[in-house]
Amino acid sequence: MMILLRLPSLIASTGAAALAAGLLMALMAPAPVSNAASEGLAPPASFDSIKDPATRSAALFTELGRVLTSPRCVNCHPVGDRPLQGDSQRLHQPPVYRGADGKGLAALRCSACHQAANYDPARMPGHDPWFLAPREMAFEGRTVAQLCAQIKNPATNGGRSLADLVHHIGDDSLVGWGWAPGPGRTPAPGTQKEAKALAQAWVDTGAACPVD
Repeated sequence: MMILLRLPSLIASTGAAALAAGLLMALMAPAPVSNAASEGLAPPASFDSIKDPATRSAALFTELGRVLTSPRCVNCHPVGDRPLQGDSQRLHQPPVYRGADGKGLAALRCSACHQAANYDPARMPGHDPWFLAPREMAFEGRTVAQLCAQIKNPATNGGRSLADLVHHIGDDSLVGWGWAPGPGRTPAPGTQKEAKALAQAWVDTGAACPVD
């Protein structure tokens, strides 16, 4: 405890101070209450009984929407300029802000605390790079139907084609972090491979959207 109390006086740089503060908060936080495995995703073949292609396509996206609406995705796709944390989706502590490039303000960059990989002893998530999605790609508060329309639109999906979306969902390593988030965080449903299969099947059946 004496070391923890003296820690602020031992830190000289702003970045190191931010890292120390983040680690200190994580170490002193209550023990995680959940690290439950996520439920699996239904495979594309399970939708084959839906004969109408558009209806089947919408159903495939609805299943994929379980991933997109999970805390592992929404927390980094907020509507505001602060990320969310944990399964409870509380505002990030310590207070951090998006910044011009999504990687934090100059005085407190995301990389000050979030390193290249998870640091499980302090329950500190990590990946290189680590950043917020652009504002136009916010998932927070969106219905599955709204998300479908949003991610199909190049103006609100980072300029991606449908093939790009499949690659992003199925192969991007930062997206993949959502299935290996570390202690105290429920992984996204299923696996990244299962999510990619659903995304590809959705595209192959016409990329139709469900209706609210």
